[in-house]
Amino acid sequence: MLYGVTQTTDATTAVEESGTSKKRRPRRSRTLSLHRAWFVAAVTFVTIIGAAAFRSLPGLLIDPLNQEFGWSRGTIGAAVSINLALYGLTAPFAAALMDRFGIRRVVAGALTLIALGSGLTYWMTAAWQLLLCWGLLVGLGSGSMALAFAATVTNRWFTERRGLVTGILTAASASGQLIFLPVLSWMVETHDWRPAAVTVALAALAVVPFVWLLLRDHPADVGLKPYGAKEFVPKPEPVPGAARRAVTVLLKAARTGPFWLLAGTFAICGASTNGLIQTHFVPAAHDEHMPVTTAASLLAVIGVFDVVGTVASGWFTDRFDARRLLAVYYALRGISLLFLPMLLAPSVHPPMLFFIVFYGLDWVATVPPTVALCREQYGDDSAIVFGWVLASHQVGAALVAFLGGVARDVFGSYDMVWVASGALCAAAALMSLVIRRRPAAVPAVA
Repeated sequence: MLYGVTQTTDATTAVEESGTSKKRRPRRSRTLSLHRAWFVAAVTFVTIIGAAAFRSLPGLLIDPLNQEFGWSRGTIGAAVSINLALYGLTAPFAAALMDRFGIRRVVAGALTLIALGSGLTYWMTAAWQLLLCWGLLVGLGSGSMALAFAATVTNRWFTERRGLVTGILTAASASGQLIFLPVLSWMVETHDWRPAAVTVALAALAVVPFVWLLLRDHPADVGLKPYGAKEFVPKPEPVPGAARRAVTVLLKAARTGPFWLLAGTFAICGASTNGLIQTHFVPAAHDEHMPVTTAASLLAVIGVFDVVGTVASGWFTDRFDARRLLAVYYALRGISLLFLPMLLAPSVHPPMLFFIVFYGLDWVATVPPTVALCREQYGDDSAIVFGWVLASHQVGAALVAFLGGVARDVFGSYDMVWVASGALCAAAALMSLVIRRRPAAVPAVA
């Protein structure tokens, strides 16, 4: 049920008639109202969409920056690599900061930082400025807007439908890509890369008022129970020492085997999505004489089906073994990457469309089961643990974003990168199957 039911009962009144007492039946009224948790999820969804503009731009910048400034693909890939690495490494600290200062303050500050970093690139003339603005500033801001944000909102506001909500919020990033990628690619192709960078800055700033006015940190702030909860959950006290807590949780989780398996599989997930396809698909397609706008449109189609695949994955996660879901997702992704070098051509043909649709369905379908396994293994610390797992995702993405550019400079094509990534996905499928289940807690006997 998405709705809560409110019942009101009038006091029973006695009516004396002919020496007998008759009781009037209580009058009941039933009011259906949508639980506030769904409004918070909607604001979170819109926020992630607005911040997703910066995720759409790196792959579109490689060729224009190479042509205007003469920077190598490896140099540009290094800036993207710093961005992706900080996106992940900032996430666990951001989750702890949300526990200390609240979701609204952290997210509003992150969006402002993204806008600042993206806007300053308009005036850059040297490679170190790209590393500073797009790598450092946007990387730090985007890390605070990472999937740990979605995990924190889900954990606080929902006790039921968590898999579904995680899938929906994860899909928000793909929805943002769908909205912004065609527009940004048109700007880059028709005008210049600078108007696209300004658009990213304005999109991030436009979301800040929505976050500040509409987002709430905890159900207790508005006197509600989390969606699906049987009892009222008081708002926890702010947790001091955000950095210390994030490191403490990491050290504790690092002593367990499931953490390293989750981190390893998610690193391969990042390598095969953000690091590989999102960063290098457009230039790789352009190498085969496909127009940039066409290649960018294919990435946007990935965004369309990513929404479907991720929401469906959340629904599956509520019903099936998360480990087996991950194994299937990674195995199929690896197989598809092995076929990609044969599909790239100057024009779009049916096999390429099939690849795009399939890869879209599988893009971040791995997130809901990974979040569910973190929650199962680490309980109240799961959002911070997932932040560290996400850090591994982005480190994997950063390595491939950089090494993919270097491989293209050295070998003149991306063929080896596609094959190596496919093999890594096969390894991730096997790793997923050996994650042990945490035994269910046995109720104490009175």
